[in-house]
Amino acid sequence: MSACRLIIFDWDGTVADSAGQIVAAMQQSIADLGLPPRQDRQIRELIGLSLADGMALLYPEIDTASLLRLLAEYRRNWGRDGDAGRSALFPGALETMTVLRDAGFRLAVATGKSRIGLERSLAQHPRVASLLVNWRTADTTASKPDPLMLTELLADDGLAPGEALMVGDTEFDAAMATAIGMPMVGVTCGAHDGERIARGGAVALLEMVRDLPAWLTAAR
Repeated sequence: MSACRLIIFDWDGTVADSAGQIVAAMQQSIADLGLPPRQDRQIRELIGLSLADGMALLYPEIDTASLLRLLAEYRRNWGRDGDAGRSALFPGALETMTVLRDAGFRLAVATGKSRIGLERSLAQHPRVASLLVNWRTADTTASKPDPLMLTELLADDGLAPGEALMVGDTEFDAAMATAIGMPMVGVTCGAHDGERIARGGAVALLEMVRDLPAWLTAAR
């Protein structure tokens, strides 16, 4: 990892402890529209994909028009009572990102959220926003596990895959990084368990982002 200059973070389940809110909002949308029930686990496992891709996997038997209604209902439920983007950060996430920035790393985000969704989250966490040099969302480029969002972030900085590190909580994060030869570190505090992230190609598993500086020091 001595060549690493850019650290790219997933958002939901990696920096922000938002999985519970996402599942609750989706379950409320399913109930409001009278759709066939789905287990929390089924919804949680799709976190990290774009909302449209996740819904298509959750309801492959549902026509596009009905899925669009589900998407609209989900977005309404996510913003209910002004809670959109208010997910708490995982313990130590802000402090860790600050330490990494101060150590000379450039920080970016690659997320399955929409641009509006990420902007809302960053507006609620302006100190994190101030640490970032770049970001990509699922509606501004290809959705995970397609690696396009990573290749675009690399191109913006003029870096090779080996000069960056992806940090995420899902198999999708691991798969897109592995596809272009970028090392990926998984955190097990989010949507997927460590075994699944490792199968995707993670080079290491940590409990949370706060454990990353020690790992980087050891890996160098």
